[in-house]
Parts: sequence; structure tokens; C-alpha cells
Amino acid sequence: MALTDIHKILGDKVSLYRRTNSSKWHCSASIKGRQYRCSTKQVSLSSAKDVAEDWYMELRNKDRFGELSSGKTFRDAAKKFEVEYEIITNGRRSPKWVQGHKDRLRLHLNLFLGGKSLKEITSGVGQEYRVHRMTKPNDWDEKNIDKVSGEPKPWKHPARNTLHNEIVTMSMVLKAAQRHGWLDYLPDLSDPYRRQSKVEHRPWFTPKEYKQFYEATRENAANPKRKRFKHYAEQLHDYVLLMTNTGLRPDEAKNLEYRDIEIVDDEYTEETILEIEVRGKRGVGYCKSMPGAVRPLERMIARNKPEPTDRLFPNDFKKMLNGILTEQKLKFDRSGKARTAYSLRHSYICFRLLEGADIYQVAKNCRTSVEMIEKHYAAHLKDMIDTSLVNVRRSKRKAV
Repeated sequence: MALTDIHKILGDKVSLYRRTNSSKWHCSASIKGRQYRCSTKQVSLSSAKDVAEDWYMELRNKDRFGELSSGKTFRDAAKKFEVEYEIITNGRRSPKWVQGHKDRLRLHLNLFLGGKSLKEITSGVGQEYRVHRMTKPNDWDEKNIDKVSGEPKPWKHPARNTLHNEIVTMSMVLKAAQRHGWLDYLPDLSDPYRRQSKVEHRPWFTPKEYKQFYEATRENAANPKRKRFKHYAEQLHDYVLLMTNTGLRPDEAKNLEYRDIEIVDDEYTEETILEIEVRGKRGVGYCKSMPGAVRPLERMIARNKPEPTDRLFPNDFKKMLNGILTEQKLKFDRSGKARTAYSLRHSYICFRLLEGADIYQVAKNCRTSVEMIEKHYAAHLKDMIDTSLVNVRRSKRKAV
């Protein structure tokens, strides 16, 4: 990192410098062999000197009362956490999720907290981090220029879930530090101003919308835009029917092999259905399909002539699926939420509840919990409200 305009103050105990890509002054000092750095956030040198002097005196006071450092910083704890987490969770967490923790530390957390002593990280610092991430950087307009228009790119604050994940990573790093004896207690990092979030339903297709959608995929399979797309269009149509009649998650369908499925005659309904051995985020589970899933599977077997170990859906239909949803004006529901392949699973659950299926059996067949279904699906279905239990009237006494 190249530095420019280096100045010494307080008898060379404090250095003031500017980075080549920044107009603001930074300061650094060494106490008991340990280097400390801080941004003065000042462009004027005279103002930066005043800030640096106050900062250095505060460091000296903390050192005097033993509050300066435990010898370990947040960056030290972050390095320890990265090594431990990746090795210990090997095979139990996806590589993408592990990499997400590393990226959050590298891009955001270490930049704000890296040089801080672990003892300095309090509940207030956690709140300061939230404010920092939700505030537009002062140099945003200078560093983010659109190459075409020459105008600054618009700034957007991070999404709620993005910031939540960063706080989770911060908490996990501090817990790792506590386990190693570097931190006496964990600060409360919860959002002090958070109100109870609104429970919203997952984007799904109403029966009418679903009919419109599968008729569009059927037409696309019969008359694709290009002949070379015909196989993928036919696969997509069967994918839509199979997903909506089984309630599989997209990742479960991606892992599905032909040997995992068996066509059977169900003893309870006396209908022909599919029994599926599912491998997904919940491990190995089982699913019994609706009768409507049988015919799509038979078509796929006749079309693909697969080996038992072949996957049902080795290709990704994301682009074609989104294209049809957009053409049919079904990409977004009335709440503005985007529909994806996951919406087919949501539709399966809603359809089963609308037909009066037992919520516990639906949860078991979908490898989820009753609580999740009640929270995200059943709450918005009018057919789940029993009017005989709601519209109760107390009988009036007859006048004597």
C-alpha cells in the first residue's frame, strides 16, 4: 500500500499519512510494540493533527488502565475462526456457505473491526457497525463512476438479510475467541430497534395461474423457438409437472437419480404414484407423489432411455423457465415477489392444504416442519379458516 505526505507529531510518536487513493488523513502509533491505526476522517492536515492527538491520548489512557488490548484483535480471532470452521464443518456445510463467511470477513468486517482489540468490541460497536453499513460512504461518488454515462452509480444500502448474515459471522468469530480464552464475555449483538417482522407467504401459483403456466410449458415443448431446444423444452414441461406433484426442493430434484424413484400402486388411495428416496439439505428422506407425477416420469424414461444412475435433470432450466414466466406475466406475484423453481414446491404445499390434506402429513412428505407450513403457507389460505368455529353466535334468551 503506497503512502504519501507522511508527517510526524508528538515527538515522532504519532505518524500522519494519506493513502494514494484517498484524500483523508490516517494516523498510526506504536504502544508496547503493538501498532495501532485509525482514520481521522479529515481532509485538512491541521484538523487531522488535532484528531490524531486526541486518539493517541485515549490510547495511552486505555493502556494505563489495562483496557487497551488483550493481545488479540478481531482480525486474529477471524483467522482462527476461518481455519477451524472450514475443517470442523467439512461435509456438513456447503463450500458456498463457508466461502460466504470468508467473503464477509474480507470485504466488510475486517475493514471495520480488524484492528480493534477484542475487549473493545462491545454491544455499542456492533450497533456502530450497523450504522456504518447502512450509511453511504463519503467517497462513493468518486470511486463508483458509470463508464457509459460518466455519472456516479446509485448507492443502495445492504439488504436486511445481508446485514443479518454479517452480524452472524461477527458473532461466530467472537464465540471462537471466547472458546480460546481471548474474550471474557460475548457482547449483545441483537438489533435493539428491531420490531417483529411481517410474516409473508412464499411466492406460489394459484390454481388458475398454475394452469396457465403448465399450458405455456406444454406449448413450448410442442413448438420450441428453435428445434435444438426441443429436448430441453420437453424436459422443462415434465420438470414443472413433476415438481408440482411431489413438492421436491430444486436441489433435491437436481440430485435425483432414476434409481431413487419407484412407480407403485398405493394401498391407501388405490392410485398409481411415485415413491421417491430424496437426498437434499435434510439428508435422506422419502416422498410420495400425487398421481399426476407418474406420466411425466414415464415420458422422461421413454425419451432419455436412462441408466439407473443417471440424473433426472442434469441440465439447468433457469433461463427458459424465467423466459416463459416473463412472457406469461407470471414472474412476480401480487406482492412483487419473484417466482422461481422453488415456487412449484410452494404451490404443491398450498394445493394440498386447499384440498384439506392433514398438515402434519404434508410437512412429513415435504421434509419440513408443521411450524414452517403454518407460518409461511397456511396463514394466508382462506380455506384453512373453519367458519363453523369462527362464526359462532350465542343464542339469545327469550323474554319471559
